[in-house]
Amino acid sequence: MSTTIKIRNLNQYYGKKQALKNVNLTIETGMFGLLGRNGAGKTTLMKVLATLLPKSEGEVTVCGTNVSRAQEVRKNTGYLPQEFSMYPNMTVYEAMDYLGVLSGLSKSERKQRIPKLLERVNLLENRRKKVKALSGGMKRRLGIAQAILHDPKVLIVDEPTAGLDPEERVRFRNLLCEIAEDRIVILSTHIVGDIEATCENIAVLDEGEIIYKGTVSELTGMAEGKVFQAEISKRELETLKKQCVVTSMLTLGNNVMVRFLSDEKPFASAKPCEAGVEDAYMYLMQERGGGDGCLDNYL
Repeated sequence: MSTTIKIRNLNQYYGKKQALKNVNLTIETGMFGLLGRNGAGKTTLMKVLATLLPKSEGEVTVCGTNVSRAQEVRKNTGYLPQEFSMYPNMTVYEAMDYLGVLSGLSKSERKQRIPKLLERVNLLENRRKKVKALSGGMKRRLGIAQAILHDPKVLIVDEPTAGLDPEERVRFRNLLCEIAEDRIVILSTHIVGDIEATCENIAVLDEGEIIYKGTVSELTGMAEGKVFQAEISKRELETLKKQCVVTSMLTLGNNVMVRFLSDEKPFASAKPCEAGVEDAYMYLMQERGGGDGCLDNYL
């Protein structure tokens, strides 16, 4: 069985509104990042791949199976949605065991597999704790455990680190990388740092269209020579924001250390910087058009 996802000329509609426009992607084993602002169409694409939403037009296959054959696709697919909840009054082990029954696993398979998965997501010691008593990070890790309970070839996670503290976010990203060693893991997010820390291959989705697909290094290369840093006054900052896309700011008393995008050095004190993924993403969105030079307009 080929561990590959192929998407060809996918169009998706909600009534007259087109949510996905002629999407073409091939996704292989490993971590794959799907980056885009909120409302870009990421969740719609994830739901099509997970067979939770019938495709409108185009061809989509998951591990060689057309998504129109939903039951077969689901045997090879695990899905962790952005809003995840499960049986709050059950213990962690009870919830996993019940989901194992629903997945068709035998008693012996569940007895063997569940403890190993809980240990892998660092929840074995919490197996007798009720789900509602878990922290947000623990619930996310439990979500991963339930998503791979039936040993799928594809794992789809939608905005998995939203709301997590920095330590839990790092732990969760490391877990996804481990899982991706022998399967496809699709990480859909608007958090650039999650993509930068985990993915080699990515696609950027905006207004339903794929506007970039390739490696992270190729994306950062697009912004080389266009990223600058300078210490300026707060009064000068307002002028700069009207002229350039500002990617970060740090207040230094009456001044601001600002990082920004520009096609050429705009003033003498501006120093060129090495481009990062966030810079490159912002440059890509700037080239597409829209926004007023503030980072919050893009994320």
